Amino acid sequence: MAILAPTLESVEKVNDLVLTIFLGMEKEYLSSDTKCQANENEDVQQEWFTPEFLNDIKYLGLPNHKLTLKPGVTVMLLRNICQTSGLCNGTRLIVNELGSNVIGATVVTDRNIQDKVYIPRMNLIPSDSELPFKFQRRQFSLTVCFAMTINKSQGQS
Repeated sequence: MAILAPTLESVEKVNDLVLTIFLGMEKEYLSSDTKCQANENEDVQQEWFTPEFLNDIKYLGLPNHKLTLKPGVTVMLLRNICQTSGLCNGTRLIVNELGSNVIGATVVTDRNIQDKVYIPRMNLIPSDSELPFKFQRRQFSLTVCFAMTINKSQGQS
C-alpha cells in the first residue's frame, strides 16, 4: 500500500518525511553522472556540464542523484532488470542489505513474492529525454515508495 500524490515533488516530500520517522541506520548512495560524448551537430559548451549540474537533473524514470535507504524500507524498481525473474519497472521490494555496490531485497509484489534478490548499480541513460544532450547516471534503479504518483500507481495491486 502506498500514499498517492499528484506530482513527483510531493511524492519526494512524503517519502523523505516517512524515511526520517523509519527506524534504522540510513545509508546514502550518490550517483556518478557524466555527459555522453557530444554529437558533432551539438552546439553546446562542454564546460556547462559540471558534476553539480548533472547531479541536479531529475527526470521521470531515472533515479535521483541521492538515494537514501534504511533496512526494512519499501522501494520500487524504476527499470526492467530481469523480466524472467519478475524484476520489472514498478516491482516493489523491501530492503534487507545495504552494500556498497549491491542492495539485497525481498520482492513483495507480483508472482515472485518472497524471492530474495540483489540489485546492482546500473548505468542509465534517459532514452526519450527532452534534454538537448545525453548523459549517463550510475545509480541503483530504485526509489523509496511510501508514496507514488497517481500515474505510477495505475496497474499496481
